[in-house]
Amino acid sequence: MDNVTVTLSDNTHRCIAAGTPAVDILKDCCDVKNPVAVRIGSRLCDLNTLIDHDDRVEFIANDSAEGLAVLRHSVSHLMAQAVKNLFPDVKVTIGPSIADGFYYDFDTPEPFTPADLEKIEAEMHELVKQNLPIRRRVMARDEAVELFRTKGETYKVEIISELPPSESVSLYEQGDFIDLCRGPHLPSTSKIKAFKLTGLAGAYWRGSENNKMLQRIYGTAFPDKKSLQAHLQLIEEAKKRDHRKLGRELNLFNIYDEAGAGLIVYHPKGALLRRILEDFEVKQHLRRGYQLVKGPQILKLELWEKSGHLDNYRENMYFTVVDEKQYGLKPMNCLAHMLIYNSSRRSYKELPLRFFELGTVNRHEKSGVLHGLTRVREFTQDDAHILCMPEQLNQEILNIIRFITDVMEVFGFECAVELSTRPAKSIGTDLDWQRATDALQAALKACDLSYGVNAGDGAFYGPKIDFKLQDSLKRSWQCATIQCDFVLPERFDLSYIGADGEKHRPVMLHRVILGSIERFIGILIEHYAGAFPAWLAPVQAQIITISDEQHEWAHEVHARLLAHDIRAELDLRNESLNFKIREAQVQKIPYMLIIGANETAVHGIAPRSRTGKNLGCMPVDEFISLLQLECRSAQQKLH
Repeated sequence: MDNVTVTLSDNTHRCIAAGTPAVDILKDCCDVKNPVAVRIGSRLCDLNTLIDHDDRVEFIANDSAEGLAVLRHSVSHLMAQAVKNLFPDVKVTIGPSIADGFYYDFDTPEPFTPADLEKIEAEMHELVKQNLPIRRRVMARDEAVELFRTKGETYKVEIISELPPSESVSLYEQGDFIDLCRGPHLPSTSKIKAFKLTGLAGAYWRGSENNKMLQRIYGTAFPDKKSLQAHLQLIEEAKKRDHRKLGRELNLFNIYDEAGAGLIVYHPKGALLRRILEDFEVKQHLRRGYQLVKGPQILKLELWEKSGHLDNYRENMYFTVVDEKQYGLKPMNCLAHMLIYNSSRRSYKELPLRFFELGTVNRHEKSGVLHGLTRVREFTQDDAHILCMPEQLNQEILNIIRFITDVMEVFGFECAVELSTRPAKSIGTDLDWQRATDALQAALKACDLSYGVNAGDGAFYGPKIDFKLQDSLKRSWQCATIQCDFVLPERFDLSYIGADGEKHRPVMLHRVILGSIERFIGILIEHYAGAFPAWLAPVQAQIITISDEQHEWAHEVHARLLAHDIRAELDLRNESLNFKIREAQVQKIPYMLIIGANETAVHGIAPRSRTGKNLGCMPVDEFISLLQLECRSAQQKLH
């Protein structure tokens, strides 16, 4: 038998017999414990894959991102097997791993119940005990179609039938269960140690409302029970922090059926919270040389056709007719900003121009994906478009990156970074896209930022850098983005007169810092569990009197706080002190200012923080200084 040479992850070499299973050389790779898969060259494979040529071999640990995806995908198959054992009439569809878990969609005559989940989970544990080998099979497309047709699995037949006739199909089987899958998977069911089914939902087949509604079962899995338990605790905490629940309890916002799905109605405190964020944003943008602009909500259809939105974004847009002319409601703010740029002849001496708009946009989101504030049909973006000379591009991108990281630090967020490249549906030349991608990569390198590549997820007009913030529950949210665009300036014939007296084409950067204001507020509610820092809280202080005798002094304190721009409310109700303090704590107000006979006598107040700490009696001016210092300190990174 011939020998082959493999290169391990520590760059050492091993000579092995051709056809050796990858798992047999695991003893030589002491740096990886509990692997679940192996990368041979660039292919992610099962541990039992035979190595038949010289290549690089890297084992994938079960607690790595790739390892967790393999583990969870294997558990999704385990769940599907359990479902088929318990409910033979159910048809299986697809079951991928996702962030923090997995799901599987089923076509079932009757909806699953929470009691069914308990039965399915118990059956999964039984299958784990059976230590069923998980084996990969490859067969011809037509043979696979016939196999699943005989099993009555019509969804699998549909998927396989769409493949070219000459293509072979990868299948995985464990016991009497077989599923269509590329893999890789764990070698046996006994390797699955810790999992939990977490919920039920409806889902249309292939995400289309025109298709049948399926039953989706969600779950999660981890390499060990300790990690699973920690994750389940985070899920429970997330339920308590659900921004939809806290939004009602804190009287911030609501979504009314009579108004329409995905449309937010802000109550006074929510509207104030939003205004605080917007004022913060305007102030920070003006400091960085941005100019405020404002575009209309609707623009003529020809303009959207010229920009490429009509061909590439139509399904997300709303349209209307005015004076027998067709208009599109704006899903983005860039068109008006380009009109502003083209409103006069531009010189290189004016550039860069930075146009900023808190622009409200409308996008047609499917009803099934709407979710509180984080997925809506009307939202406001902190949108800006920077038009600059090509030689200014790098510095402008660096400035935006610095702006984003500074702002995220104020809110206590860390960010992961991704570079999203050209999608299949796009406009512009290969050269345009290459120049834009190179510019973004150069800026990331200059900032020494590590980043992943999200292939094919750029905007239709240019690549982008996405910043994914991590909240206090370790969840990832995509908010800030920088898009580099050589295409739209060409389509709208934007130009400037250079130092040589000739016309040149500017480059445009599209960018947001917080992204959707609605989405960011939803994230903040859950990040802080509704207990906003004092500078952001809609109500910073609640003035609480013990009896009617203190009302006059309480009104005077209230007036003095308002005069110093402190957001304060009065609670003069004829209730007990403990009751009023408890209600203020439930509303998560940073400070309660207690006024009794002693405080009134000395013209003072007794501040108490929402954590329960009593600060003692002090003059009103001292508390004002204390609160103002706290608010300034929270934003000192930006000063």
